[in-house]
Amino acid sequence: MIDIHSHFLPCVDDGPKSLAGSVAIVRKLMAQGVTDIIATPHYVADTNYVSPKAQNQRVLSVVKKTLEKEGVKVNLYLGNEIYIDNNILGLLKSGKISGLNGSRYLLVELPLDEEYPNYKDILRDLKDAGGKVILAHPERYAIIQKDFEVAKELYAAGVLLQCNIASILGKYGKGAKKTVKKLIKNKMVFTFGSDIHHAGQKDEILLAQKKLSKYYSEHELQQLLVKNPSRIIAA
Repeated sequence: MIDIHSHFLPCVDDGPKSLAGSVAIVRKLMAQGVTDIIATPHYVADTNYVSPKAQNQRVLSVVKKTLEKEGVKVNLYLGNEIYIDNNILGLLKSGKISGLNGSRYLLVELPLDEEYPNYKDILRDLKDAGGKVILAHPERYAIIQKDFEVAKELYAAGVLLQCNIASILGKYGKGAKKTVKKLIKNKMVFTFGSDIHHAGQKDEILLAQKKLSKYYSEHELQQLLVKNPSRIIAA
């Protein structure tokens, strides 16, 4: 599996509070078959979650060197989980935030419990500017749980949908579980991510893959978990 959504950078946003915690997360993912991981620290303007790209790169470099010393071979990359904002293009141009592995693929997050004004216009503008928008965990948003047509509209507009793999296990509640099943049955999922924040989480990826095998063939799972996210890294 290639994981495009994770929070393993130490002392950055709501990720681990130590380098040891960061290493433990990477090892946790690797033990479940993850070969490539994109760090996606939150970027939420006007909050404490505004660690700039350059700083994140330095922190990632420390993690890489630590893992190398321990003999751990894994591919690590940098991106951001970008909270919806009218100035995303400006933040990209100024170098404060990053596409996934520096690509045009942008992992964008919406509010969980409310509708962000003109969010559809913002997503459209990002696409018009050449960005490839990936919506983080759409199954968790109240606006989609209440009205599945919203997801269909975004999908039809070319927005790629990244679901959290543990949603199928009910980790984020009944609403998210019900919605992710709808997205799966409608063949709307582009890829799944761990959205991992600490190493104490259960072996959710293995458990979820077993559950997903009821909905997808082995070939389809390979497409979702490896081939689609590999396009991002190669972009």
